[in-house]
Amino acid sequence: MNTDRVLLIFNPKAGRSMIGGHLVGILQILTSAGLKVECYPTSGPGDARDLVRGLSEGYRMILCAGGDGTLDEVVCGMMENEKLSGVPAGYIPAGTTNDFASTLQIPTDMEEAAAVITGGRVMDCDIGCFNGNAYFTYIAAFGLFTDTSYETPQELKNVFGHAAYVLQGARTLGKLRTWRVHVTGDRTDILDDIAFGMVTNSRSVGGFPNLTGSGVDLSDGLFEVTLIRLPSNPAELNDLVSALAGADFENTDMIYHFSTRSLRIECDEPLSWTRDGEYAGDHARVDISVLEKRLKIMVPASGGTGPGNGGGKT
Repeated sequence: MNTDRVLLIFNPKAGRSMIGGHLVGILQILTSAGLKVECYPTSGPGDARDLVRGLSEGYRMILCAGGDGTLDEVVCGMMENEKLSGVPAGYIPAGTTNDFASTLQIPTDMEEAAAVITGGRVMDCDIGCFNGNAYFTYIAAFGLFTDTSYETPQELKNVFGHAAYVLQGARTLGKLRTWRVHVTGDRTDILDDIAFGMVTNSRSVGGFPNLTGSGVDLSDGLFEVTLIRLPSNPAELNDLVSALAGADFENTDMIYHFSTRSLRIECDEPLSWTRDGEYAGDHARVDISVLEKRLKIMVPASGGTGPGNGGGKT
């Protein structure tokens, strides 16, 4: 590109609100690489998406500093703005969990993450299209505990970190139930009572690595689908926990696990959905498709993020 102009969108409340103490260091790294940085602090939900959706061309990169939810907003805005087609995103993780950054092997140290933006490579990454008018970078989910991340107050997340999710999740244990869902994929047709379901393009979910299986490739045009039945006795519970801990989905009847390019999930009643940890509405039917290699994102120059991830330095 002809320009060195980049936009840095940051969420001042993300994580433990610590980005303020790193902002100068981040800017020094970016400007030392010759980038002309424009900064924009978000003021509330949807702010980043609206901003990016209305941007004009002329940016070398769109940078995001915040949690996975902030990144989701930035990516959604980029997908909805044709003028930003082909413009890479840069991610500085500053949230509580940062699952997507973990999968991409982006450092949790903010200054080191900024250095990835200036010295890394561009990766072509799949993203998900949700009901034709929304997007997600690494997970769409329904069922038990999916309301935890967006119901947990930001102040509680900032103070307790991962413990906040555990505490909030424990409060929902009394709500354990299932939903009768019909799930159809490329070569899959399932009708069953499901307690939790997730469609992922990530190796980490909720801070737990390898929960979506081994060998996940972020640019293969496939998403991993995991559907979990509700245990009815201690033996089934042990079976489920062991399968999830070892990413061993073949030897249990408690989990459906498969890969697909497209997916439809239907239920007789509206299901509450989350996209990248943020509330995505209640839907009786959801259609999900993979947008193969649609997102260009900066990752470390070396490291395994899955085969076929091409690209070079910007």
